[in-house]
Amino acid sequence: MTPIDYFATLVKLDDDNDSIPLTEAALSIAQDVYPKLDLAAVQSELDRLSSILKARLPADAPAVQRLRALNRYFFRELGFSGNRNDYYDPDNSYLNRVLERRRGIPISLAVLYMELGQQIGLPLRGISFPGHFLVKLKVRAGDIFLDPYSGLSLSREQLEERLAQFFDARGLDVPTDLALIPSIQEASSRDILMRMLRNLKSVYHDRKDFDRLLEVQNRLVVLLPEVSTERRDRGLIYAQLECPRAALEDLDFYLTEAPDAAEAPEIRETISVLRNALNRLN
Repeated sequence: MTPIDYFATLVKLDDDNDSIPLTEAALSIAQDVYPKLDLAAVQSELDRLSSILKARLPADAPAVQRLRALNRYFFRELGFSGNRNDYYDPDNSYLNRVLERRRGIPISLAVLYMELGQQIGLPLRGISFPGHFLVKLKVRAGDIFLDPYSGLSLSREQLEERLAQFFDARGLDVPTDLALIPSIQEASSRDILMRMLRNLKSVYHDRKDFDRLLEVQNRLVVLLPEVSTERRDRGLIYAQLECPRAALEDLDFYLTEAPDAAEAPEIRETISVLRNALNRLN
């Protein structure tokens, strides 16, 4: 089974109840760059780390006690932190490398943090906060929001401040009720994988590394088969890689799905160029 086939078997599981195995699927993304990666060995290491923490906690430890213990263990003892020196290093998105180097970006750190937390009985959830992924724990007193990049908990006022900065930068009005803001809703496993892949997509696009970009885009097409723009983007990548036949298949599909899209005239022009190129090859 190829890495993309394996990824497909994981993400095609019914996710109505969020049954996609997040850590395994997120880890498998690294197989494109690290083809000899032993997924089972990495999962065993995560199990080992969680078992150390679990052994320190009383069986009846309340959620807040478990959370404090996890924070100390993850950030202080294990030394996980954000990679502030090279934020856009692709390795910050590959869980095997984040585990080895103890450095990552908010979403990759969050996946590992949630994995360890869930193994000690904490029902942690990811939050697709704009610009900076967060983690949430629901307790009797309310929701606790955590920044996986720093390990700090965030008050409602701090959340509002971050949102205000995000909306202000885009010239948008800030909603007055946090409950109405979709960006602080819980993220499904599919949402998290999508955000991880789109982070990598942005990194490789900026580097003009079209071979790596294609690998990432293939996974996005598998993960989001109903999103026609992902097929469009893959077609454009194929065009950059001078693969006209594959590019035409994706771009024709996109125009069938979205014939009136704003960029449709540009896509049709690209298709014309590709067909001429293909005719010359024939």
